[in-house]
Amino acid sequence: MVADVRLILGNKNYSSWSLRAWLCLRKCSIEFDEIVLPLDTPEFKARIVELSPSGRVPVLWHKGLAVWDSLAICEYANDAFADGRLWPEDISSRGLGRSMVAEMHSGFTHLRNKMPMNCRVVNRHVSVDADLQGDIDRVCVLWSLALADHAQIGPWLLGEFSITDAMFAPVVMRFRNYGVVVPDAVKAYCEHVLADADMQCWVGEALKETWVVAADEAGSEPPGG
Repeated sequence: MVADVRLILGNKNYSSWSLRAWLCLRKCSIEFDEIVLPLDTPEFKARIVELSPSGRVPVLWHKGLAVWDSLAICEYANDAFADGRLWPEDISSRGLGRSMVAEMHSGFTHLRNKMPMNCRVVNRHVSVDADLQGDIDRVCVLWSLALADHAQIGPWLLGEFSITDAMFAPVVMRFRNYGVVVPDAVKAYCEHVLADADMQCWVGEALKETWVVAADEAGSEPPGG
C-alpha cells in the first residue's frame, strides 16, 4: 500500500534543503515514500509542475495536503507525526533554537554559495574570503553557545535532537566537504551528526547517485585526492 506521506526531493548528493525535511521525517519514525528528482534536468522540469505547488523541492504530501519549504515541512512533521518532540519543552531552549533556525533559513548566503553541499567530496579546497569566514565564524558561535547551554542534556544543539539540528545538518556536511577547521566542541558535534544512523543512510544513498550538477562542484581536490 502506498504510504499517505510522500516527500519529493532533489538529488541527495546536493540538495541541502531536501536533507533538512527528510531528516526530520526520519526522526519521527514514520514510513514515507520518497520521489527523488534530478536537479537541473529536463525530467525535473517536466515532473515538478505536478508534484510541487512552488515548483521547487522539497515538498511534502500528506492526505492530499501539500506542504512546501523545508522549514514548513519540519514544523508540520513536528505537529503531525512527532507530538511536538522535535522542539524541547523548555521555552528558553525553544526560543534559542527557533532564532538559530530562522537565521539559517534566511542567512549564511556566502556559506551556501561558496560551499555547496556535495556528499561525494571530503576536504575539497575553496578560497575562504572575509565574507565566507564571517559566516563560518557565526555558525561556530551559535553552535558553541547552544552546545554549552545543553551539554548536560545530550550531544545535540539543544540537548536532544530538534529541528535546529536538521536545519544545520547540511552545514555539518559542508564543513566536512571542505575541511573547515572548527573549535573542539564544534568538531565533536559535527562528528556526532555525521555518525548518526539517519545521516549515514542519507550519505550512503547520495553516494549511489550518478547525476552531476556542475554548478555545485565547487573547489579543487586535495593533493592526492
